Amino acid sequence: MIVHLRGEVDLASAPQLRRGVYELIDQGHQRIAIDLTDVDFMDSTGLGVLIGALKRLRESDGSLVLAGIKPAVSRVFEITGLDRIFTIHGSLAEIGVASGGGS
Repeated sequence: MIVHLRGEVDLASAPQLRRGVYELIDQGHQRIAIDLTDVDFMDSTGLGVLIGALKRLRESDGSLVLAGIKPAVSRVFEITGLDRIFTIHGSLAEIGVASGGGS
């Protein structure tokens, strides 16, 4: 399942992201790719949602991968050390996923 995000992932948008991703997990999706190509900013709240989703997926042997992270957002992952926790690809194509599908 692909989740396409855009704009800013912050205190205002994180609850909606959490609901959406957790709903996918609850529906039984075990492999989720989050496309961050169109995300310009992410704060600690957004990071927290991604960490929570990763933990939930790993508990059931699922996986969460991130793709298309812009340099400014990538820097947040590097500073926090989360670039060593998450599987991060340059694009959806790198993980063999077409960007047209998903939610």
